[in-house]
This record gives sequence, structure tokens and C-alpha cells, in this order.
Amino acid sequence: MKETDKKSPDTGVIRWVSPEWLKAHLKDAGLIIIDCRQNSHAYFTHHIPGAMYLNEALLRMHLGGIPVRWIPAALAEVLFRTLGLEQDSPIVIYSESRPKNSSAPCSGDGLEAAFVGYSLARFGCRCVMILNGGLDTWKAEGRVLAQDFGVSSPSEFTVEIPAGMFIDYKEFLRIKDLKEVVLLDTRPAAVYEGPGPWRKPGHIPGAVNLPADHLMDTENTTLLKPAVEIRTILATKGITREKTIICSCGTGRTAISVFLILKWYLGYPHVLMFEGGITEWVSHAGNMTVTGKMPR
Repeated sequence: MKETDKKSPDTGVIRWVSPEWLKAHLKDAGLIIIDCRQNSHAYFTHHIPGAMYLNEALLRMHLGGIPVRWIPAALAEVLFRTLGLEQDSPIVIYSESRPKNSSAPCSGDGLEAAFVGYSLARFGCRCVMILNGGLDTWKAEGRVLAQDFGVSSPSEFTVEIPAGMFIDYKEFLRIKDLKEVVLLDTRPAAVYEGPGPWRKPGHIPGAVNLPADHLMDTENTTLLKPAVEIRTILATKGITREKTIICSCGTGRTAISVFLILKWYLGYPHVLMFEGGITEWVSHAGNMTVTGKMPR
């Protein structure tokens, strides 16, 4: 597992840290902690000391004919400056698994930290850390919680969108069927194979199904499986280091989890996000989809 060293971070843009690491660095000058659970009431109830709150919904909006585009750079700049982020700020993000107790505040589905981490990197943050195991593990280990709110200080953040993270629809069309490319659909098998909320059932022709939760702990969706286990799962889908891998899903959320694991947890060199996913694919009337378990 690639995890931030207790003394100094490695050179990756995104990496995973343990609750033990965060506890040791909790009072580091300049460290920013972001709670990104979907329900703000969960944050009010308790959170990691010093954490600020950021809802992932602020990072996307309807643009043109697609309802889930990332916000324009100018809006991201306002948001990041308000939060007090700098490009090289060390930022720890955490979320929480869906609570099994129905009376607990619904905090989300555990995908929020990966989504927010990707979004920060997408707009130019260079030192993003995801708390592996999230708040679940933090609480299970009996670590301190707080109700005092974190405090932001305005910054002069300047957005810089890095090259090579994601591709647009035109580039997707150009490369998706090349023999050295693997197109991954990271949605659950049921919607990969058949009907879902989209206007057409099934998947993009040629897409291989790898549900994102197959790479996560079965009890805690914020905890990664060991790297050796993940590599074994990937090998069954023909996903190897020399391939160019396009991660896709419905609106980007599950694909992001797999993208981050491939690119920064395992260090695969050729990994891309197709952010539009099946949502953008079916927005083009002439595009067909395939139902059933097979890619084509």
C-alpha cells in the first residue's frame, strides 16, 4: 500500500494515509482537513478535530446538455480560495461508509473522499491525502472527535488543470476501441447489464465491467483492499500496466475511485478518466448500448 510516510509525503499528487498518520500530524501547521460526507448533520454531530466541511455537490453542475459536468475553473477558484486552499497545501480528506443503523444520520456512500480528492487534483492541488478507512476506522480505533467547527482563511488559489487526467468525448471516441486500450465500466453489474436511470439500458460497446466496490473492503467502503488482492482482481479483467485504461461509469463517482487506485495507489502509468461516462454517451442519439454480461 502506498501511504504517506510519517515524516514526509511521497511525490504523488494523491496518496492514502492511515488514522495513525493523521493522529500524529493532526496539529501540523498548514494541514487542512476536509470532511466531505454528504449530510452536513453528520458533520455537526461529530468530526475529526479541525476539519472543515465541503459537500461534493458544489463541484459539479449542469453545463450545456450534460447535468453533471465539473464546475468551470473560475468557479473552482472562488470555492478553493474561500476554503483557504493553496496548490501545495497538504489536504486530508475523509468520508464514511453508509451507516448500518438506520437511525444514524445518513453520511453518504463512502465515495465522497475519492470524488473530492480527484476534484482537488483536477483543479491543481498537488498534495492530496485520503484517509484510508475514513471516519469508520478513526472511530473504531477510539480516536478523538470534535464538534467545534474548523476555520477557513481566504487564499489566492490559482487553478491549473493538469494534462493527462481526463479525456473529452472526442478523444474518447478516437481511442476507446484501440487494441491497447481497456475501457472499464465501474458501475454495479445490474446497470452494466440492463436497465438503469439512463435513457438506454446497458453499457458502452466494448466496456468491461469492474464494479468499484470490488476493490474496497466489504464492510468499509472507505478502506482499500490490499494492493496484491487488487492486482489479482484487475488481472482477471485484462488490466495490466502496459495497457491504457479508461475509467468510466454513470456520472464519474465510481470511476474516480478506480482511477485513483490505478493511477496513484498502484502507479499504473496510462490511466484516464472519461468523466462524461454513460450519461454523455447516451446523450448522443446515434450511440448504441449493449446489454448483458459481455462487452460487445
